[in-house]
Amino acid sequence: MTKQDLEYFKNLLETKRTSIVKDLGTLQSHSMQSTSAESSGDLTYSDHMPDLGSATMEREKAFLFAARDGAYLDQIEAALTRIQNRKFGTCRACKAPIPRARLEAVPTTEVCVPCKEKQNKSV
Repeated sequence: MTKQDLEYFKNLLETKRTSIVKDLGTLQSHSMQSTSAESSGDLTYSDHMPDLGSATMEREKAFLFAARDGAYLDQIEAALTRIQNRKFGTCRACKAPIPRARLEAVPTTEVCVPCKEKQNKSV
């Protein structure tokens, strides 16, 4: 990979990282808006039960999104480390260069398509 390519993917990944961090902040602030009684489940029966169920489901969705985004953020950080170490764009399995089209589609990938297909078949 050329220095220019590495810089391009570094910028792409940093943009994605900024977006994820922003999303995580939004999810955190959204989940923090619930009262302590809501988050502890200490609501009285007089509350409207369908609303209680909806609020609980929304909180659970927020936590699932946060977990997913956190895992993706880890993948982005690992890809940025590979860029820094000049190992980005090389398949971890077969050591061949990963095609640019694959990196454009999945910039956090560590494996080329044939190696990924082999992984999927063995699972």
